[in-house]
Amino acid sequence: MRIEHLDTDILILGSGGAGLFAALHAVQANPDLEVTVASKGLLGKSGCTRMVQGGYNVALDPADSLERHFMDTIVGGKWLPRQDLAWRLVEGAVERVRELENELGCFFDRNPDGSLHQKAFAGQSFDRTVHKGDLTGIEIINRLMEQVWARDIKRLEEHRAVALIPAADGSGLAGVLMVDIRTGGYRLARAKAVLLATGGGPTMYRFHTPSGDKSCDGMAMALRAGLALRDMEMVQFHPTGLLAGPDTRMTGTVLEEGLRGAGGWLLNGDGKRFMAAYDRAGERATRDVVSRSIYAEMRAGRTTSMGGVYIQMSHLGPQDVAKRFPGMVTRCADCGFDLAGGRVEVVPTAHYMMGGVEFEIDCTTALPGLFAAGEDCGGVHGANRLGGNGVANSTVFGGIAGEEMAAYVAREGAWKDPDAAALDAGIVRAERPYGLKPGDLGALRERLLGLMWDEVGILRTEVGLCRGLEGLAALEAELGETGLADGDRAFNLTWHDWLNLESQIAVSKVIATAALAREDSRGAHFREDFPLTGDLDTTRFTRVIAIDGADLALDMVPVAFTTVRPGESLIDGDAGAPQTVIP
Repeated sequence: MRIEHLDTDILILGSGGAGLFAALHAVQANPDLEVTVASKGLLGKSGCTRMVQGGYNVALDPADSLERHFMDTIVGGKWLPRQDLAWRLVEGAVERVRELENELGCFFDRNPDGSLHQKAFAGQSFDRTVHKGDLTGIEIINRLMEQVWARDIKRLEEHRAVALIPAADGSGLAGVLMVDIRTGGYRLARAKAVLLATGGGPTMYRFHTPSGDKSCDGMAMALRAGLALRDMEMVQFHPTGLLAGPDTRMTGTVLEEGLRGAGGWLLNGDGKRFMAAYDRAGERATRDVVSRSIYAEMRAGRTTSMGGVYIQMSHLGPQDVAKRFPGMVTRCADCGFDLAGGRVEVVPTAHYMMGGVEFEIDCTTALPGLFAAGEDCGGVHGANRLGGNGVANSTVFGGIAGEEMAAYVAREGAWKDPDAAALDAGIVRAERPYGLKPGDLGALRERLLGLMWDEVGILRTEVGLCRGLEGLAALEAELGETGLADGDRAFNLTWHDWLNLESQIAVSKVIATAALAREDSRGAHFREDFPLTGDLDTTRFTRVIAIDGADLALDMVPVAFTTVRPGESLIDGDAGAPQTVIP
């Protein structure tokens, strides 16, 4: 089979906040480098950073501090984060938000005195979320996209990465095998350094927020390449996904956390507020608590007509709501809801993956030549990501990755000959559905969505997780026997649906395996049969690897408390607690 070849100094997989920041910082570090960004969709128009609504956490106010932001992150993550990564996040966010404003041209909202406005987000002890109305991600990605276009950065749009190809001599990564979606042909890109920044995206759940192009491809490729994934049981459900009915993709998209931070109410199907019965912080509790509380109301039958709960903002004044949250008001109006003056039906929606590839503070991985940044990575957030820490994570570590890849290429980077057997295996895997009897991929996907939502979702048990693993094994086997009706490769969306399912099922198995192993409840992971949190002093994280690319092996690894231990704090007062509780 014919394979097109290209060589580039740095190859970046993904065009979200991590990928674009990495490209800009790599070129800034060394303008002579050839940097190429490969994206499954169009540059700046795909991925999840563009969908960020709420904002960007950063300690700017004199009354705030890096220590407070750090403690909120550690306490919110239930002492599971890798502390050096968490500290680098909060420290780097200050530098990065200034860069976004002053070098990239982002227009964030300001106070009357000209300072950046920072709003309340749940799980934080200080109002530190910088934003552009409720459409912060569009502002950031548009400015990043403009800067990338203005530089000599190569682009491979509508290219899907399908395999990480090691070097023939075993010295590290040689390059990446991709499918050119426009032609259906294969392209091998050799690179001296590669960044995995494809994002996570828990689209294997019935209700989910990420865009349709997200299918955990990066994590699946890393798993097949022998890399370890950590904290994979930690899938964050955003409490307020729009519930617009079964026949629209708008269902599951987020109504941002700032609505609750501003004083929005959650009401059950009987029209009664219920959060005070579950947590003293009410609607401003962390995402995991609010999601479980909503799910409990749903399971008890106290639901709206479509099976969710309501969010209400009208008591804050419809005109003020429309001014402060124009994007949310418009989104709801498009689906027939009046957010400013009425009630909107919502449901918890799979939103973010705290787990991912193990990586170091310089964004290196265990595979020489492969770097990682953003939602592909695990360790920064632990058991729970604070709203507003996600885009900070992508931009902070994306910038670091760009600088470190440039330094790596100058120091020891070289093009390597690819392992021919691995290249052949990658093509064989991608070609597998051709020649098989066509089947119903839509039905397989629906079974996956239901299985993960019911058995590996917000509330988990040993029995349910075992059912989930059995069901995933059956789906994997059935997918392996399901072919394609159309042999035309160009823009063959059915082929890419098949590849999506392959990645989603592989990563789902890791999620369920890690969830079964963690016999306590921690942040986003809640076991009804083990409802208590284990001893914090002996906190361990899950690490999963694939043996020979297939069977999964799991270890429980002690967390290193390098900065602060449970029972200690770097601040006065309680971390993670809002300054005021919504009455």
